[in-house]
Amino acid sequence: MTEFKLEGEFIPLIALLKATGTVQSGGEAQTVVEDGLVKYNGKVDYRKRLKVRVGDIVDFMGQKIKVI
Repeated sequence: MTEFKLEGEFIPLIALLKATGTVQSGGEAQTVVEDGLVKYNGKVDYRKRLKVRVGDIVDFMGQKIKVI
């Protein structure tokens, strides 16, 4: 599991995927979210502008990111 240290109140889901190197571009991040390949706290979420906060876990194809 990858840990991501949050510097503010939240980070948009797409920005988190890019910042952790899970995807290579913003366009790719949008596509994987739209295609339902990303889970937010255990459930598929299609919101590209989802605000991810401390304690949340994002899962993309088995690669988990915990926001700390």
